[in-house]
Amino acid sequence: MRRPDLAVSLLLLLAACQRPDERTPDERAEVANSDSSLERAAIESGLVADVDRVSPIGLYQRRHEAGRDQLCIVPDGPNRFRFGMEVMFGANEWCRGRGTARRAGDKLIMRFPGDRCTIVAQYDGDRIATPGVLDLNCAALCESRGSLEGVTFPRLADGRAAAVNARNADGDALCGQ
Repeated sequence: MRRPDLAVSLLLLLAACQRPDERTPDERAEVANSDSSLERAAIESGLVADVDRVSPIGLYQRRHEAGRDQLCIVPDGPNRFRFGMEVMFGANEWCRGRGTARRAGDKLIMRFPGDRCTIVAQYDGDRIATPGVLDLNCAALCESRGSLEGVTFPRLADGRAAAVNARNADGDALCGQ
C-alpha cells in the first residue's frame, strides 16, 4: 500500500471509531459541575489561588536570555489600577508603556492612553499573561521586532511598595511615580 493510501485509511478508521457524545444534557451538566467542584476544593485547600481574592497589585517580572520582562500594578481606585510594562528582547528590541487597568473575573483589561491599544490579559493570581494575538495598534508600543504578544509575567512581589520601586531599563520609575 502506498503511503498516501495508508494515511487516508488511518484517517477513515479514526473517524469511524469516534462516537458522538451520547450523554444527556443533565449528564453533561453534572460533569461540568464536578469540574467546578474540584476547582473549588483546590481553592479551599490552598492548592490554587482564589483569583477573586488575590489583588493584582504588585511587581511581576521574568528574566530570560534576551532581557527582562516586567509589569508593575498600583491601585487607582476601587477595582481600578495603573500599570507600567516593559518587555526587553535585547538592546534594540523592546516594548514599553503605561496605562490603566481593571479586573473582570480572571481577566485584567489593560488600556494604554488614547485607546490605541487594549490588552485583555489572563490573571490567575500568580501571573499575568497577554494573549498570543493583539490588535495591530499595540505594535506602536514596540521598537524593531518587539511584541507584547504571548508574554507571561510571573508575580515577583506583592503590594504597592514593590510596584512603586520598580525601575525600567533607563532607571525611571516603571509605574511613573
